[in-house]
Amino acid sequence: MSDPQRRNSKDSSKSKGGRNRNNRSGRQRRNRRYGSTAKATLMERSATEIQAMETQARGRFSQKENPMGFPEDIEEPRTFKFDWATMPVPLKDEEEMASKVMRKGEFGWLEDERVDEIAEIASSYQMTLEQALSLRSALLQQKTVYGHGRLRSQGKNMLRLYNEGVSVVDLSKRFDFPPMNIFRIILTEMRWSKTRIKESLREPSKLSERERAEFVAAEAADRVSNVDQGESQERADLFEDILADWFEDQGVRLRRQPEMVREQKQDLGRPVRTPDLLFLDHVEINGKPVAWIDAKHFYGADVEFQRKKMAKQMARYIEEWGSGAVVYRHGFSENLFMPGCILLDANVLDLTKLGSGE
Repeated sequence: MSDPQRRNSKDSSKSKGGRNRNNRSGRQRRNRRYGSTAKATLMERSATEIQAMETQARGRFSQKENPMGFPEDIEEPRTFKFDWATMPVPLKDEEEMASKVMRKGEFGWLEDERVDEIAEIASSYQMTLEQALSLRSALLQQKTVYGHGRLRSQGKNMLRLYNEGVSVVDLSKRFDFPPMNIFRIILTEMRWSKTRIKESLREPSKLSERERAEFVAAEAADRVSNVDQGESQERADLFEDILADWFEDQGVRLRRQPEMVREQKQDLGRPVRTPDLLFLDHVEINGKPVAWIDAKHFYGADVEFQRKKMAKQMARYIEEWGSGAVVYRHGFSENLFMPGCILLDANVLDLTKLGSGE
């Protein structure tokens, strides 16, 4: 004979409430969609806002008070129109590469064999090796920032293991956090002040023998949170100069970031709004008014952390001058969108001065 209690229990699992619970858990198990909302949808939602930004850019020379960065005796602006062909990376290709460029505990510069492996994978998609490596950097930054709370929660455990002789690099591989961030957390758990940590990392000679050795090893294994970012900044500065030179060669008048930084430090005490290029003429690119340009020496990935950080920075420029543009050294995702910013790659520029590499 069948058991009525079992039958009722089985039937209840098919009830509406049971189905909802099962469906909810099923939805939670599904992989989250890669990237942001579809660009076309965002453009439609932002149409009125974008129109206002473009109107502001077109009318910035006729304002009663000059916008920030404009000279008092500014000459009558001329008009320049440029067609700028771009080749955005398909979102599906970026998504595939995103799943292949990161490994647990891998935060440092890659060995040649690993780079060759990524290059081979990228050849199957519409992405270059440089784009894939830049995408990896964006994903590592996001992973680091979004995981900082979990890192701090493991601080005492990490200090215990460190005192038992486990190296910072091994802790990085075990817990999947950047080595330098782990090293800072360990020093914090040792009751070091922020000032002492900062000064010691700037001058490692102040560290004890073990801490100095751990610092050197952690720096070598970490390209996300390391102290020395000098070479990357030099290449970014050179890219900005190449871009500015290109527009000046076309006859466009502009101001560059360094002079605006100096001016705002003197007048305001600190830099407030300093795009890489501020145009003193009307400039249209692909039919859109561009009041300013920011140059980014990386790939414009559809990665949340990078996208939000960029949008926040560009919003300051849009508030002052209206719509502008961002030029990405290594191109950008077809789904990347920021209201008031047209996105460009570096295809029209001569980048031989930069050489090869990221």
